[in-house]
Amino acid sequence: MSIMPQLQQLSQSLEGTLLYDELHKILYSTDASAYRIQPIAVAIPQTEEDIVKIIRFAAKNKISITPRTAGTSLAGQTVGNGIIVDVSKHFTKIVAFDAINKTITVQPGVIRDELNLFLKPHKLFFGPNTSTSNRCMIGGMVGNNSSGTTSIRYGVTRDKIVEIKAVLSDGSLAVFNEITSAEFIEKTKGNTLESSIYKSIYEELSNVDNQIEIIKEFPKPEIHRRNTGYAIDLLLKSDLFGGTENTINIGKLLCGSEGTLAFTTEITLKVDKTPPTNSVMVVAHFHSIQESLEAVVVAMKHHLYTCEMMDDTILNCTKTNREQAKNRFFIQGDPKAVIMLEVASHYSMEDAEAQANQLIEDLEKNNFGYALPKIYGTDIDKINELRKAGLGLLGSIVGDNKAADSIEDTAVELSDLPNYIAEFSAMMERHGQSAIYYAHAGAGELHLRPVLNLKTKEGLHQFRNIATEVAVLVKKYRGSLSGEHGDGIVRGEFLPFMIGDQNYELLKRIKSAFDPNAILNIGKIVNASKMDENLRVEAGRIEPDIQTIQDFSDSLGILRAAEKCNGSGDCRKLPSAGGTLCPSYRATHNEKDTTRARANALREYLTHSEKDNKFDHEELYKVFELCVSCKACASECPSNVDVAALKAEFLYQYQKANGFSIRNKIFAFNSKLNKMGSIAPSITNFVANLSLVKKSMGIAPKREVPHLAPKTFRKWYENNKAKAESNSFVSGKVFLFCDEFTNYYDVPVGIDAYELLTTLGYEVILIHHEESGRAFISKGFLEEAKAIANTNVGIFSNLVTADCPLIGIEPSAILTFRDEYIRLADDKESAEKLAKNVFTIEEFFKKEITSGKIHSEQFSDIAKTIKIHGHCHQKSLSTIEATFAMLNVPKNSVVTIYNSGCCGMAGSFGYEKEHYDISMQMGEDTLFPKIRATDATTAIAAAGTSCRHQIFDGTNRKAMHPVSILKDCLK
Repeated sequence: MSIMPQLQQLSQSLEGTLLYDELHKILYSTDASAYRIQPIAVAIPQTEEDIVKIIRFAAKNKISITPRTAGTSLAGQTVGNGIIVDVSKHFTKIVAFDAINKTITVQPGVIRDELNLFLKPHKLFFGPNTSTSNRCMIGGMVGNNSSGTTSIRYGVTRDKIVEIKAVLSDGSLAVFNEITSAEFIEKTKGNTLESSIYKSIYEELSNVDNQIEIIKEFPKPEIHRRNTGYAIDLLLKSDLFGGTENTINIGKLLCGSEGTLAFTTEITLKVDKTPPTNSVMVVAHFHSIQESLEAVVVAMKHHLYTCEMMDDTILNCTKTNREQAKNRFFIQGDPKAVIMLEVASHYSMEDAEAQANQLIEDLEKNNFGYALPKIYGTDIDKINELRKAGLGLLGSIVGDNKAADSIEDTAVELSDLPNYIAEFSAMMERHGQSAIYYAHAGAGELHLRPVLNLKTKEGLHQFRNIATEVAVLVKKYRGSLSGEHGDGIVRGEFLPFMIGDQNYELLKRIKSAFDPNAILNIGKIVNASKMDENLRVEAGRIEPDIQTIQDFSDSLGILRAAEKCNGSGDCRKLPSAGGTLCPSYRATHNEKDTTRARANALREYLTHSEKDNKFDHEELYKVFELCVSCKACASECPSNVDVAALKAEFLYQYQKANGFSIRNKIFAFNSKLNKMGSIAPSITNFVANLSLVKKSMGIAPKREVPHLAPKTFRKWYENNKAKAESNSFVSGKVFLFCDEFTNYYDVPVGIDAYELLTTLGYEVILIHHEESGRAFISKGFLEEAKAIANTNVGIFSNLVTADCPLIGIEPSAILTFRDEYIRLADDKESAEKLAKNVFTIEEFFKKEITSGKIHSEQFSDIAKTIKIHGHCHQKSLSTIEATFAMLNVPKNSVVTIYNSGCCGMAGSFGYEKEHYDISMQMGEDTLFPKIRATDATTAIAAAGTSCRHQIFDGTNRKAMHPVSILKDCLK
């Protein structure tokens, strides 16, 4: 019998949204784990009453519900075959704050780092600090009992629980907080589900045999980071159950229960004073994993705030990541592993320095580490960012052999760590494995990952065998199979072995007491699914052969390019986290509009579609629609998932089957049309901006179509180049790329660039060439883009050299040579060789400033304040620091860089009527407010023509290209 009529009724009763279309079921079938389970629906509740209705619906229809926030869990906790209940969009409020008692009440969708931004002015913070802290949410951290890098000093999430407000499995509300033993007994006497829960806990844990078995089988109490089933061992501290404490808090039992016991709607947390600001990080370099972990025992005798380990596999992945390559500055030699050891002082920097020196002396005395550099200030933040990117970086490994999540969360007592890892390494050797080591070493927790191909039956067999053998090894040391990631699916089936059958049956009865109808996140912790079933990939399948016009050989094909996304969710970070990724998600807060969603949807259809053209799905069009091809994902995503390239290929393949719209043709062939329009530019400008014309073209009424210049830049050059030929070109020679935007619209910028360069002694050559092809690429006209790439590579490859580079004014145009042309050109070798000598004009200036050819004496001393907004492609494929260096050449220029994301225009995207509101919202996220707050006398620099138009439309401020600003500063 179909559940659809009931789902429709439920949808109508909710203030929030219930989604049961194919696309959303696909998007929520995966998280950051290896699993794929398609739900029947996705709920986006708006109120607590919505959650009550969903739970009662689930109970009535015997459907499982799975709570979800950011979906960054690694053990499969947030996938399920029932209703996924995503609270990340609406349950984001800070409900109450008590600065005196250092407590704060939040809804489960509050992001960890956002919480700490709120607490910062009060000199307080929430300590547990996961690698996903800029997008993970408190609800998920409570569900998994997360800890992260700071647990050795500030504890784990469970330590911070004051109170949890939750909806129980019958739809009733309950509040779990600290109560006296007498109050606990009183709660067992009612007739409600809550009373039944207290009664069951009392009956089970007051049983002496159960107490003995729990003490015997659960992990050592010295192991603070552990998520082994439900935390019933901690409840034994109560004097109700043989302990000494006269208070008890069942909220601590809910922490780590992965949404299987109740649905949390509010959480009250204890917060701590902010860490000391005087800190030094010692980054110890080692020749072996074993040596590094033996050194941890020595290092932890010191008062450390951080003790984190990374191996060479992760460090090597940083070399090919545009963002993290900048953060590996501290590496000396070729270490097999490094450990980051941070000391800090509330008193003085001298005290922190003394602690660091004592730590180094102790390590050297015990012959640990071949290099022990000290790191300070913001460089510590850069190293921490690199460490946080570790999991995502593993996704960038090319091919089907991937770092598998199966044994990645083991924790043992610190003193057992060296022996444990020695046995583990020997086991890996028996399996022919060289595992990846990534550890919260100071807490005895190791994120170990074998590299397996789960697309093969052999790899799947190893997946289970290695997990089973590691469970035996962890049990030998009375460790925890999960330190912080939870049991979920991947470890749930090992619980009977880890804690014994008697304790496991006890957990099942606890689960039944909370959830008698078995609806809350079924298949996690108890009665878990098999760890090698319901995987994203199918062992033994025949991989589809996907033909593409672009060259995706760097990822071994477009399918594997999509599969690089491991779900870590970096694309869900908000503007406060910095960077640009992902503009569409920041505007809508919908999972559909993340880069993760786009990669997952593409992977799904390329793998499972039965169509000849596997791209020909409307669902793919919907998921790619709001992608603005900013390319932030290509640099900020640790897995290097270049969704802009995936979108271009999708549009090409999809439009081959469904046709190219008139509007897309107009935008794509804009340069050709502009050539005709430039015959009579004033008439063209008048007609293009008529309301009827804009309406017929689907252009937003509030937008003004950019005006064609009275004369093209190329024509100006032909008329004026003779004047410059008499100059003495002592500085060198450059080819200037006459891009289609500068040529037809931004002619004054082109003139400024030419005059600036020639005045500084450079011979500037413009030759006949094709447009960049940017418009064709963005609209999926890849055959035309490919022809342009081939032509331009053929023209420039034999002309451009290191001594005579090709430079460009418009970032999105010139950077096609370094990016898309590599995928499109038939002569890839020539394209790659050419790309090495192609620069944005800002990059060229920075290089010449460094060589001394350009210097402050060439410019006036007039004081000028400048703020820079970087074009998205500059930030991803180039660097804004080049613009900063260029504009800082005049002595009295004061230059700063806006920490701004995407402006939102994105070429034609912001002109399209259906995208206008989203485009403006992207600008409002960070850029517009900062410009409005900027003094009117401050010059705003923006290299992108789209950026300048969007800034004017959104703030009524005129931004200038950096070359125009610098040209005005010439003496």
